[in-house]
Amino acid sequence: MSYDLGKAVGFKSKDQPVSWTRKDIITYALGVGAKHDDLSLVYDKSWGPLPTYPVVLGLKGDDQDVTLFAAKTGGEPVPGLPKLNSKRVVHATQSIEILKDLPVASGSGWKLSRRVVGVHENKSGIIIDNEAILLDAHDVPYAKLYSSAFYLGSKANGDKFSKAVAAPPQAKPVPKDRKPDWVVRDKTTPEQALIYRLSGDYNPLHIDPELGKAMGFGGVILHGLSSYGFAARGLIQVIANGNSRALTVFGARFTSPVKPGDELETSAWEVGPGPNGTSEITFITKNLTSGKVALGNGVAFIKKAEKSKL
Repeated sequence: MSYDLGKAVGFKSKDQPVSWTRKDIITYALGVGAKHDDLSLVYDKSWGPLPTYPVVLGLKGDDQDVTLFAAKTGGEPVPGLPKLNSKRVVHATQSIEILKDLPVASGSGWKLSRRVVGVHENKSGIIIDNEAILLDAHDVPYAKLYSSAFYLGSKANGDKFSKAVAAPPQAKPVPKDRKPDWVVRDKTTPEQALIYRLSGDYNPLHIDPELGKAMGFGGVILHGLSSYGFAARGLIQVIANGNSRALTVFGARFTSPVKPGDELETSAWEVGPGPNGTSEITFITKNLTSGKVALGNGVAFIKKAEKSKL
């Protein structure tokens, strides 16, 4: 049987209701490593959400309690695609563009408007690119998110195929001729995944050591989006002096797993001007414990604070 993979591109699924509270915003900040002195992120006086918070909403939805991960990973059949194995999928990339400052609590009527914007088949599997726009009750857009899911071993026609109609900003190469302009280190805790999962990703891989061993990771691994948030928080701190509204775009590729307790180092280079007074940043996040790059192809647009360079 042959599949018309191109038919999947542009498919729009049902809008997903989403919501969050002030407590959700604080919980997320702690899940991505906020410290006792990050009062602008965790103390509900003169504070604001980390701009990367919306990346959790695809799994959280509008739930306010623990949910069953398997029930969250289904979805509508997409025309043109073969049946994909949700047990053999990895989160490959994630990016967010902030269009409007996020409120500390959503209220009712918010939603994600979702569509498939790319399909790719190669010898290793099938990659699906998704776009989600965060809209308030009046359909005002607040953020645009792109993510890609790599279905390992999935096959459609066995031929190389690629079609995309939209994509996020892509990272420029890391400059080879100079040291990074900023370097920030942070250490995750052994309990990091226990905290991050409270933001809505209850995948048992991040809490059950036996499952982690069975999947070849040697135990529990940290959510990729927690490492992603660690990097975003760190760059906001060193480039924008902690001003979370300074970050307007943030994206990366997940390249190797991080275990709770591992130490992370994010190196960032200014590579040009960005839109609306921002600077374009290329970054990588290295896992100092394993020696491997955890986040690659990192791109960010951030408004610099004065004297933010090391």
